[in-house]
Amino acid sequence: MDTHAVRDVAAQLGRAYETGKPIAPIIEDHPGATVTDAYRVQQEQVREWTSRGEVVKGHKVGLSSAAMQEQMGVDQPDYGHLLSGMFHLEQQPIPGDRFLQPRIEPEIAFVLGRPLSGPGVTAADAVRAVDFVLPALEIVDSRIQDWKISIVDTIADNASSGGVVLGSKPTALSAVDLRTTGCTLHRNGSVVATGAGGAVLGSPLNALVWLANTVGPLGIDLEPGHVVLPGSMTRAFPVSHGDTFVANMGELGSVTAVFDTP
Repeated sequence: MDTHAVRDVAAQLGRAYETGKPIAPIIEDHPGATVTDAYRVQQEQVREWTSRGEVVKGHKVGLSSAAMQEQMGVDQPDYGHLLSGMFHLEQQPIPGDRFLQPRIEPEIAFVLGRPLSGPGVTAADAVRAVDFVLPALEIVDSRIQDWKISIVDTIADNASSGGVVLGSKPTALSAVDLRTTGCTLHRNGSVVATGAGGAVLGSPLNALVWLANTVGPLGIDLEPGHVVLPGSMTRAFPVSHGDTFVANMGELGSVTAVFDTP
């Protein structure tokens, strides 16, 4: 994709945010688009958002579990940016009309205490960089019609990012085994899924390492205070107005997302 095409696709996605109307899959009009092209579109949008006063508060790793790759029909992880306007308070009503096709995913969020810059980051480096972890619910959303996404579509669309709800109980890495940490996801009081941290690339920590080593060569550093979402422990579930989702993660505590009624 040339620069004009990159800017045009970014503008189309921007209009989808504003109008609430998804666009056709990007890959239909740009069948030769590459993953590199898609990240250029994503970066174009990030530049626009930050020019309006948004602040990058972290990153997400998407499609890092076999369940999510199978559900979305892709075969590799991706990453997106978390902007300041994406964060919502636990237990406080989330405006459902700000999303187009929202789904929810339970995750273990990393909060960094030290900078982490690839390439060459090891698991030991990642452990030293993490200040604490929190239970989290990610609201994924797509500006692509009916979630008909290829890897190019979701990357260009900021890895299908929508919003984040963080729990309020910080836990040190030394106090938990992320691989065996279990999760029970409830929707309106009923269990809809169970999962474990090991579903995320063997351990959520591996997703953090992958992220640092992937974005480092692009000149992107993970900074102290940044939140990193490593990927979902279960498949994603559709969200409707009035829904309440609770993810219980054992010793990590729980996190609740409440969506407003129309």
